[in-house]
Amino acid sequence: MADAAALAREVQGFVDGCAALERAVARAVVGQRETVDHVITALLAGGHVLLEGAPGLGKTLLVRSLAEAVDLSFSRVQFTPDLMPADITGTNIVVDDPKAGRAFRFSPGPLFANLVLADEINRTTPKTQSALLEAMQEGIVTVSGTSHPLPEPFMVLATQNPIDMEGTYPLPEAQLDRFLMKVMVPFPTAAELASVIDLTTGASSGRVEKALTKETLRAYRALVRDVVLAPNVRDLAVKITLATHPTDPAAPQGVRKYVRHGASPRGAQALVACAKVRALRAGRAHVESADVKAMALPALRHRLILNFEGEAEGLSTDRIVSEVLAATV
Repeated sequence: MADAAALAREVQGFVDGCAALERAVARAVVGQRETVDHVITALLAGGHVLLEGAPGLGKTLLVRSLAEAVDLSFSRVQFTPDLMPADITGTNIVVDDPKAGRAFRFSPGPLFANLVLADEINRTTPKTQSALLEAMQEGIVTVSGTSHPLPEPFMVLATQNPIDMEGTYPLPEAQLDRFLMKVMVPFPTAAELASVIDLTTGASSGRVEKALTKETLRAYRALVRDVVLAPNVRDLAVKITLATHPTDPAAPQGVRKYVRHGASPRGAQALVACAKVRALRAGRAHVESADVKAMALPALRHRLILNFEGEAEGLSTDRIVSEVLAATV
């Protein structure tokens, strides 16, 4: 009974902490409730996020506000075609030591921050993207054969502009798969746009206050991993992931006709990790089927590869994932 009461207190503390974090971010970011919700979920699950939306929708402001609300170090990198790996990872520089003479010293790059905003990530070359990929997957950067650990927690929030694709380098599937979520950032409604104007053109602007600490964030992440996952709910995540493959017997017609490759095992892991966060935010220490299905779109949309027919039809992977959900019971 004592353990149950302690767990209930931990869960309630998690719920209250997430609510405080949402309120803090909302002081600077108007609207975008679903986007903020998904980014917070990824932060608590310990994953990276790919944000796709037109310019000027507050993506940079969202990431900066989140860093301020959790007292995390923040770094922003504008990705351009001439950006080199050393520009983000850092490099060895020659320094003069009065005692030892000249020596090499590692000068950290902008990746050495808790929250890294990779702005317009698809505008840089694959060589630089590969340097970011090591950081995302391993939590380290390697320079001149020496590995340097990145600070904990470490999270990459990358942005893409879906409108102007000229001169871009599409992210390889292996890199897309490292993102826990792909979040679509919508254009604000008329009421939200009016609030944005009032907030940004008036005498005062929204000030983000600290809502969580790094230690609290680490404790929340540990609690997420302890959320109970029943075998039937786990099997649902497996069925959804497998049903995105055209060779799977349970795959719906749309998948068989339009999909070339389905989601990887990381897709199933992302489904479960995000579902656990969603369950805790709802005040539950166990995952329900609804949690898994609710996180399917952001966790899987970027992991499906359409075939030529699907591309020619102009289909979105969201439609395919929705068809999978409708066919999975």
